[in-house]
Amino acid sequence: MNHERSRELYDRALSVAPGGVNSSVRAIQPYPFFVEKGDGGHVIDADGNRYLDFVMGYGPLLLGHDLPEQVQSAIQQRAAEGPMYGAPTEVEVELAEFVARHVPSVEMVRFVNSGTEATVSAVRLARGYTGRDKIVIMQGSYHGAQESTLVEGEGTHTSPSSPGIPESFAEHTITVPFNDEEYVEAVFEEHGDEIAAVLTEPILGNHGIVHPVEGYHDTLRDLCDDYGSLLIFDEVITGFRVGGPQCAQGKFGIEPDVTTFGKIVGGGFPVGAIGGRSEIIEQFTPAGEVFQSGTFSGHPVTMAAGLETLRYAAENDVWAQVNDLGAQMREGLTDIVANRAPEYTVVGSDSMFKVIFTRDGASGENHCGSGCRQRESCPSYDACPKNGADVDRAETERWERLFWPAMKEEGVFLTPNQFESQFVSAAHTEEDIEEALEAYKEAL
Repeated sequence: MNHERSRELYDRALSVAPGGVNSSVRAIQPYPFFVEKGDGGHVIDADGNRYLDFVMGYGPLLLGHDLPEQVQSAIQQRAAEGPMYGAPTEVEVELAEFVARHVPSVEMVRFVNSGTEATVSAVRLARGYTGRDKIVIMQGSYHGAQESTLVEGEGTHTSPSSPGIPESFAEHTITVPFNDEEYVEAVFEEHGDEIAAVLTEPILGNHGIVHPVEGYHDTLRDLCDDYGSLLIFDEVITGFRVGGPQCAQGKFGIEPDVTTFGKIVGGGFPVGAIGGRSEIIEQFTPAGEVFQSGTFSGHPVTMAAGLETLRYAAENDVWAQVNDLGAQMREGLTDIVANRAPEYTVVGSDSMFKVIFTRDGASGENHCGSGCRQRESCPSYDACPKNGADVDRAETERWERLFWPAMKEEGVFLTPNQFESQFVSAAHTEEDIEEALEAYKEAL
């Protein structure tokens, strides 16, 4: 493949943008390719190279790059009527009603502009509602670029994971291993009266794709109830992708107190949202005293894109379509891995998928078939990643430096590291999945 134009653009970008990019995950070695346009389930770069796209904007593009007419029309109409107003619009009410009607735990919604802004606001809300300062997060989890969760360490022995964050922020954050019930129970026994909230993804989606073991979320729910803490589900990735319109909480049958959203709920435009029980969400100003505000919150173009995307998905059985394709991908990958690299683990759910380059060999037939589900009956159960640390021990350098470039040369665009998920969209076809699987055979 020729990448001369992308190289020229990157050279220019280095002079005006730190690292030549506007998000650190795009800093692919030796340099990223620059996308010119999307086309259904593909992207085309500045040099005319065409790739099967399983990044899908890191998750927001449930429908792919070619939006259905009703979604395009809604976006174009809103943009033509004026970019924004500094006043409420009907469409933001309609999108909030859609979310509240379909997501089990949500009665009220506050829209913001990113997943980071949603989790920042949710943490502030939990602290304001409970009058407590400490929050519990999963080790290795990512909840956006916010000071309270950019921490490293174990338990109460945490420190900021980035320069520029005061140590005092980390002092209020407790980290626990995902899927370790005994560990989190011990944390609550010691600090329960100080804990404002547990913040977790229902499925770890930004540090590999790690399913909860059976009963783990129930334990978190019970602990929060017993100690008067809030359970916050970060569904920025899983929201309206896992579990269809009920999201991952509906799939797992757990109702958190607060949920954060992003990505799909904005239809591919910048968005975030915080939803939950009315008595909690009403603590936001102006109804309550927990400050939250934003110039671009509830932006009419974003609200229209999100509403029409979700309406189209509900009316056209999109979730069943993409979930079938996701299962086809994971089943095919399971067969390939069994022959080419049996120590690796295929993970994912619904329209998410990934191959984690785990180092421990599987101990027999994989009973999950379509992605690891943490089933104790599976002979591979002990070898499957249970938390972020398990994913960290995978062959991340091999994935990034050998496998990802090989897939790119095969014309398949994946997220450029071992951790972030891949996504299937409604624009993909069964033929696309088969083409991708052939590329995996070559690259593995």
